[in-house]
Order: sequence, then C-alpha cells, then structure tokens
Amino acid sequence: MQLDRAWIERQIPHQGRMCLLDEVIDWDIQHIRCRSGTHRALDHPLRAHGRLGIACGIEYAAQAMAVHGALVAGALSAKPEAGFLASVRALRLHVLRLDDIEGDLSCAALRIAGDRGTVLYEFELTSQACRLLSGRATVVLDAGERIQL
Repeated sequence: MQLDRAWIERQIPHQGRMCLLDEVIDWDIQHIRCRSGTHRALDHPLRAHGRLGIACGIEYAAQAMAVHGALVAGALSAKPEAGFLASVRALRLHVLRLDDIEGDLSCAALRIAGDRGTVLYEFELTSQACRLLSGRATVVLDAGERIQL
C-alpha cells in the first residue's frame, strides 16, 4: 500500500492545500517519518506577508503525529481517535523560515509516552542534513468526548 498524499488526506481532517504532507517514508508502532515539498508553494495556506515562518513547522509535525495515530489504530484494528495539539514544549527553532528551504522537508515524530487520553511525542523537522525545528508535543485524544459544554 502506497502511503501518499491521497492516502494521508483520507486519514486526517486536513484537506486540499491544508494537507501539508506528501508521503509517509517509514513508520512503526513508536515512530513515523514523512516527506513534504509543500513549503515551497507560493499559495501555501500558512504563508503570511509572502513568507512561511519556521513556527509553521509545528503544523507539519502535528500532521505527522495524526497520521501516525491513524496508522497505529489501523495496525491495532481500532477506530482512529480524534485529537488536538494541547501543548508544545522544548521548542527549538534553528532557522527563520521554511519557504526558502530548497530541499524537501523530512518530519519525524517519536511517541515517547501515552495512554488512552494523551500522547507525548518528540518531533524534528529537517531538510537534507540540516535541523530546522525540534521539540515535544502533547496530543489529547478523543477531545470531543472529554469536553462538556
């Protein structure tokens, strides 16, 4: 099975131009690595003032985590859980922007802890041998069922 952009769009809520990942390179129960070239698009939905700031790399990582959740759920024959990014910690920004990066982006996420309600990931965004962004993120799962208005 090819884990390309079309497959990714069927797994996560982000559609069209807002789906930032082009393909899953490799994955297992603990990690995922994805590739993207969307940062070079002049009509990128996160561009502001003609630039794509490095902080937008967090969205690439969050989408990789969502894809990982869908893959793990599928491997376990479970329903994928909806989630949201609750926090980002230990964020390191190594460049100012993404739109001037010539090579494709590689987004890696490693699940370091989790239970039925939350998951903690370490993530890294690189291009060729250059580290662009790294940090940790907490994802809250099945948030819609937990929030009572």
